[in-house]
Amino acid sequence: MKAVPVRRSVQRMRPYHPPLEGRTDKLRLDFNENPIGCSPAVRRALGRLAASSIAAYPEQETFRRKAARHFGVRPEELLLTNGTDEALGLVVDTFVERGDRVLLVEPTYAMYRFYSELAGARIRAPRYDREMRFPWPDVLAGLKRGPRVFFLPNPNSPTGNLLSPSEIRRILEAAVRTMVVIDEAYFEFSGVTVIPWIRRHQNLIVTRTFSKTAGLAGLRLGCIFVHAELAASLRRAQSPYPVNVAALAAAEAAIEDRRFIARTVREVRRGRLALERGLARLGVKSFPTAGNFVLVYFGDRSKRIVAALGQKGILVRDRSSDFGGEGYVRITLGTPEQTQRLLRELERIL
Repeated sequence: MKAVPVRRSVQRMRPYHPPLEGRTDKLRLDFNENPIGCSPAVRRALGRLAASSIAAYPEQETFRRKAARHFGVRPEELLLTNGTDEALGLVVDTFVERGDRVLLVEPTYAMYRFYSELAGARIRAPRYDREMRFPWPDVLAGLKRGPRVFFLPNPNSPTGNLLSPSEIRRILEAAVRTMVVIDEAYFEFSGVTVIPWIRRHQNLIVTRTFSKTAGLAGLRLGCIFVHAELAASLRRAQSPYPVNVAALAAAEAAIEDRRFIARTVREVRRGRLALERGLARLGVKSFPTAGNFVLVYFGDRSKRIVAALGQKGILVRDRSSDFGGEGYVRITLGTPEQTQRLLRELERIL
């Protein structure tokens, strides 16, 4: 029997390697998860889930209305998704035909390229320079060619860059034939959002996640914010039950516990200051960041340092391959106590 041929776009794709198993008992500073965990209110809400609710298909409209009030939008301007990953795939499914152009700036979140390649898009990807500066000339030139979608996280991971509202407005003005997707996964740490702009700009989509400050990465819940007319098109391309009942219950509890979110942001900012000072004292270069992570340059010692930290139960992310050379490591910001543990081990290793 002849094998069924695999799509060419799939054959050409680079595989994405998710986190390895066996991370639960370690200090996980490798995938930008919440260092505290989730709110106690979330755990209580999950414990109250009835067997009948778990056995039934989820009903999301009640939570969608509550989430809309929480984010300051109308329910028809909000879509709930199975994590931000489904949101990105949904954008590509709705707007990108095979052979269309997609613009992104690398290094960045791998899923922008993943879904674009899967759709058979032609990808243009200007790059940050060695000082992690945004490549304005290349981006503006790319937008003149009218790509279908421009994926732009703000702030960006792994570089930490944050564009100001005036810079985002400049991009929107240049993107006359392009859907601009602003991924605000790290908004709570940066404080910069353009969600209110969706009513003025029909070519703007904003995404958010409950994985970072809310600590719900294991339950997979994200949001799309978009002009109501375009939201209807996105819903046509979405499966009818994208979000499970446990994620809905957890998210409802999470948005009501504002003190937990504030605590997470406060702890991460304290950890950032401690880490930046500690790295400077050790003579290690780090780049400015607006997220819950810091990009560090260890040079040709990076692989040895990552391995040595791993042996001590501390996981950090080697991002050297993203920059075409050895040396770059991304470290998730933990609590001040977790940061001090990391710095003590780094000092021993160095």
